[in-house]
Amino acid sequence: MGLPGSVVWDSALLGYDLGGEHPLHPIRLELTVRLASALGVLDGVELLVPEEATDEEIERIHDAGYLAAVREAPTVGWDVGHGLGTSDNPVFDNMHSASARVVGSSLLAARQIASGTTKRAVSIAGGLHHAMRDHAHGFCVYNDLAVAISWLLDNGFERIAYVDTDVHHGDGVQAAFYDDPRVLTISLHQNPLTLFPGTGFADETGGPQALGSAVNVALPPLTGDRAWLRAFNAVVPSLLEAFQPQLLVSQCGVDTHEEDPLASLSLSVDGHRAIYRTVRELAERYAGGNWLAAGGGGYALLRVVPRSWTHLIATVLDRDVAPDSTLPNEWTRFVDRIAPTAELPATMTDNKSVDFEPWDGEDGDRVDSVIKETRRAVFPLHGLDPDDPRD
Repeated sequence: MGLPGSVVWDSALLGYDLGGEHPLHPIRLELTVRLASALGVLDGVELLVPEEATDEEIERIHDAGYLAAVREAPTVGWDVGHGLGTSDNPVFDNMHSASARVVGSSLLAARQIASGTTKRAVSIAGGLHHAMRDHAHGFCVYNDLAVAISWLLDNGFERIAYVDTDVHHGDGVQAAFYDDPRVLTISLHQNPLTLFPGTGFADETGGPQALGSAVNVALPPLTGDRAWLRAFNAVVPSLLEAFQPQLLVSQCGVDTHEEDPLASLSLSVDGHRAIYRTVRELAERYAGGNWLAAGGGGYALLRVVPRSWTHLIATVLDRDVAPDSTLPNEWTRFVDRIAPTAELPATMTDNKSVDFEPWDGEDGDRVDSVIKETRRAVFPLHGLDPDDPRD
């Protein structure tokens, strides 16, 4: 019997490199694949090698003039506009081809599912969810997941749910489908009053033709695993049951971790593992088992991202890694060579409990208030009672 999922990866994806001391360093991807391999998660798995997406494919979401600017930027650099050449999105060599390959990675994952080759696929280099139609935004040049969702809508899928668990609002994907009732976008993120990009409030609920299609859960800083999971379970399953998607797309940024240097939520690797297992179960329950997973943010490059995304790959493949698994010596030795002063954890867990009390409809703390605000904004638009925890 074959594996339930496919993994898209090639070292060429490391070419998406914003350079210097930029926090989105491609080493996090290499370390993830090395750790997954060392733990046996990828044993016998044929890694699928993506090609660069074509201009026609990228132009499903992005303007042709923007693509031209991305191509031109490495030779002009200083006056290209479109959000390029900033500290967030510095120009780098082969920027178009590297960005197009990331899009190709998520498109290949989408094609695996659409063709029936597999029910699940993971594009670990994908998840560049901030890129907008005509400009780069938040470390993201092209929006691979928006392109993949657009392609899926033309290739057999009529209802797609997008669930974004990055610490930052999934603004680019929301913007791409804000007035499209075929796509339900759900984003759980740190309160936009306290963090980039400053959007993702509960009252952003979709355009005139798609009211209720955008859902935003804006969590207060320092929200930990238990409260985060309570909020997720108070909002997401009910909406998925009402929407009945044919496929679930998830952006799995791990910058929600308490050690992440760019944000202020307080999740653990154990919380991330619980998220992936929950999303897998929801895909089985509400989306026919179809699940396309992608990476995203995550800037604790050595201690967090490789462990969390190894759990993601393992979850997609039904090869769940036990939390108390020891980090393999071959992996820690490699990290020692590139970062000899790094203090690494010993195992695949942060030893945090992920047990939580389900939301009971009461207004117990700040997270409960956020749950109520989101439910009251969108649940009635789906025929659900926002104040009844059974809905």
